[in-house]
Amino acid sequence: MHRTPDRAATIYAVAQRAGVSTATVSRALGGSDKVAPRTREAVLVAARELNYVPDGAARALAGRRTNALGLVLPHIDGPYYAAVLVGFEMAASEMGLSVVLDLAGPDTDPDRAVRRLAGNVDGVAFMARSAVDDALITEIAARRPVVVAARGRIPGRDALYAENTVTAARLTAHLIETGRRRLAFVGRPEPDSDIGARHEGFRSALADAGLEPVATFAVDPVEEEGAEVARELHSEGLDIDALVCGNDELALAVQHELQDLGVDVPARIAVVGWDDVHAARYVRPDLTTVAQPVEELGALAARRLAELVDGADPDPEPVVLDSRIVHRSSCGCAAPGDGEELTPTPAPQETP
Repeated sequence: MHRTPDRAATIYAVAQRAGVSTATVSRALGGSDKVAPRTREAVLVAARELNYVPDGAARALAGRRTNALGLVLPHIDGPYYAAVLVGFEMAASEMGLSVVLDLAGPDTDPDRAVRRLAGNVDGVAFMARSAVDDALITEIAARRPVVVAARGRIPGRDALYAENTVTAARLTAHLIETGRRRLAFVGRPEPDSDIGARHEGFRSALADAGLEPVATFAVDPVEEEGAEVARELHSEGLDIDALVCGNDELALAVQHELQDLGVDVPARIAVVGWDDVHAARYVRPDLTTVAQPVEELGALAARRLAELVDGADPDPEPVVLDSRIVHRSSCGCAAPGDGEELTPTPAPQETP
């Protein structure tokens, strides 16, 4: 016979006792038909043994739970942040939780808004670089469970990432292997940011090959900035044969503008991106890029935050999700058919 706990049991404790996730506990207690009968019975037994009170009732009794998770993003423009938001909201919904979104762009003063958000939710996920600095996150973390994703770590708090540096080095090395020698990076390499990590991998691959970057165009990762980089390349006649772009929004804009200016992509300049947005496969040449599990990252942040709210201890080790290169034609490779290997096409050695 199990002893009744001295303090109220949490959904996390029930999940541990039943050997399932907190989301499964929530679905089982909510009567979802997606839970197998044997699993539901295990959850119910664990809940009875621990004298577990579901969150809604506990909140009504204690007046201290909101059943809401906070999410702080710099903005929701572009496919990356939309995917993060979708993943986070879907995972929260599966657990019976709502989401309160706060946008803290680089030109905002987020202190008051973020503090107000933290006072109205059970925990906060800070995703990607925004106007929220580490000191404010640390302050919030003293009062609420916190996770960070795709930004610098906060000591003692959960951190989630998609892999950037190693994959960026491999992507850059691929360009070098096809004969590109005059490479530039497009994107603002801020410290502790995804694009900063990609820039680090870019420089690492060049150093391994005994090369130096021709330039780094430190621009915001938006379409207008990519088009401006292309115009600058064309007007100033910069001797570059490959561009590694911090995201697909930049890469697609660069490629489109270069082609409008009469520059052959990839024969004259190879262009690669990051994110594998839907448009990447439909442009011509189709865009070589990197696929990363953005929705999964958002979902994982929501699930982990919910576990922390329910009493889990912070994980001292960061969680890193795999990313993978998607080889297409814009890097100078022949586009493959089903099951075919890519055939590198050597870059021109002289400027036409």
